[in-house]
Amino acid sequence: MSVDNTATVTASPAPSRRRPWAARGSVLAVAAAAGVVLLAGPAAAHVSVQPQGEAAKGGYATVNFKVPNERDDASTVKLEINFPADHPLTSVMPQPVPGWDVKVTKEKLDKPLESHGNKITEAVSKVTWTADKDGVAPGTFQQFPVSLGALPEDADQLVFKAIQTYDSKEVVRWIEEPKEGGEEPESPAPVLALTAASGGGHGADASDDESAEDESASAGHGDDADNASSEQAADGSSDSTARILAVVGILVGLAGVAFGVLSGRRRTTS
Repeated sequence: MSVDNTATVTASPAPSRRRPWAARGSVLAVAAAAGVVLLAGPAAAHVSVQPQGEAAKGGYATVNFKVPNERDDASTVKLEINFPADHPLTSVMPQPVPGWDVKVTKEKLDKPLESHGNKITEAVSKVTWTADKDGVAPGTFQQFPVSLGALPEDADQLVFKAIQTYDSKEVVRWIEEPKEGGEEPESPAPVLALTAASGGGHGADASDDESAEDESASAGHGDDADNASSEQAADGSSDSTARILAVVGILVGLAGVAFGVLSGRRRTTS
């Protein structure tokens, strides 16, 4: 009787190998998600100023100070806008905002100014809005319209330093001026860009400016809805850009994940 001494060899499973392409796809997805947060997060998050129409040098303009609420658990109850001392404005008239009290602060000028033949010895240095009750709730924003002029003829922009106060007693100071090279500071101040003067070189005609101021003071809220709609459309353009970039980032991330999965399957099959 013969005995079969041949040993049966059982093949052990091959050690698992790391799938580099799948790992790289996951890394791409994480990077894309991080890019979405970085691109969409800062959009229109700080206090800003935009003109209704244009802000021409030497003329008058109505501008909106836009205040978004950045907190999830507090409301904005106070806004303070400081006017530039190097370019004092002879006329500053805030439009009433329902639910908010407004206070205009003036200071004497070191050097009097001439306006329509009159000597101006003081100018507005600050405008403060204080909420009567609720303020700007989380997830919303408020616009504060102001008619101002005459805009300087020897400047390309005006910088307004803003201070935003929450009902939690937190105070956020938007006071950093723009840096050279176009890089935005961490807490940027609202900046009003001035356009070239039209017509005779002094913006709008003086009589038209005075009429516009009178209409602004007496018109009430007849055009508020139209002004708010146009301003929201302008502000929405920056938000739309952030959304588009966010979608692109998501698509890049999904493409990376799909590429990694397909590569892993091909290597397993082979």
